[in-house]
Amino acid sequence: MIPPGIAEWYFYGMSTTYAASMGDRGRLVVPAGLRERQHWESGTALLFIETENGVVLATREQAKRIVRAQLSGQDLVQQLLDERRAAAGAEDAA
Repeated sequence: MIPPGIAEWYFYGMSTTYAASMGDRGRLVVPAGLRERQHWESGTALLFIETENGVVLATREQAKRIVRAQLSGQDLVQQLLDERRAAAGAEDAA
């Protein structure tokens, strides 16, 4: 079963699945097809981003795009203000 938080990503963002086995010293070999599709060359720095749903492997630039896409359209300052106003209103009512 696909966790609810990643269902959209799973169906619309995942185009190919690759498998790799962990070596005896914790080494992973990234499959050649994936390296070619992602334009990852020898020496490319990769980030392992641990989430509650698993691990994401990305370059720093890819990780920036992921975060920006997740935050796009959200006004975090306004959300914080709304939460604070709601908390203050609840305190005043009590």
